[in-house]
Order: sequence, then structure tokens, then C-alpha cells
Amino acid sequence: MATLDHAALYVTDLDVIRDFYCTHLGARSNEGYHNPTTGLRTYFLTFGGTARLEIMTRPEVSQQAAQAPGDRPLRLGWDHLAFTVGSPQEVDALTDRLRREGMEILSGPRTTGDGYYETLFLDPEGNRVEIVADRATG
Repeated sequence: MATLDHAALYVTDLDVIRDFYCTHLGARSNEGYHNPTTGLRTYFLTFGGTARLEIMTRPEVSQQAAQAPGDRPLRLGWDHLAFTVGSPQEVDALTDRLRREGMEILSGPRTTGDGYYETLFLDPEGNRVEIVADRATG
């Protein structure tokens, strides 16, 4: 059986996104990588035990026009990342903190039809992120 090693996400401002995920979702960051030939820069962010997100930037990607976060249509491909943050109360508290800090909350906190207690929001670059309660507590 395969085990997911990591997911990867191109971003415009690598340091802002790294700091956001470390501050709000408790990620630990490696020292980063830079390929001077291609301009690629990356960080691996580790969440909990072994779940990792690779955030990446390179000149030709970051120069593309960014789409306004509210204008993101549903499309094929990745839709969101979901992070378990603990109890429903912890989802509520983090939702309030994100809202106070200006993050766009798209939905929640709420209990979904499939039993998740969650909030869906946009990170600083408009990527969709869910925070969910542990299934045992939510």
C-alpha cells in the first residue's frame, strides 16, 4: 500500500505562506532549498507526525497574474487541504482568530453532511484550507 509523502503547492510569496502555516497551523519548516539555475525555492512544512506540504516558488510561476480569491471558480484538480486542529471548540477559536486577522472565511464553523465539524477559509494567497475537529471529538 502506498503512503502519501507530501503535497506541493506553488505560491507567490514563499515566506508569507511559510509563516502563515507555521503560526496558525503549527507547521515546522525546514531550512529551505534554492536552485540558483532555475530559481526554484522551496520549504517543506511538517504537520503533526509525518504529513508534509512542500511550498514552492520560481520566477516564471510567481510572475503569472494572480486571480482574486473571491473569484476562484470550482475546477478540476486540488480543491483544498484539510488540517485537524482538535475539538470543535478549537475549530471555533482558530476560526475567530483567522477572522480577526483578516482571513476570508468561506464557510463555517459548521457540521457538514458527512459529519465533519469544519471551517473553510482562504490562506494569504487565496488557497482553500479547511480546519476540522478530530472525528472522535467532532
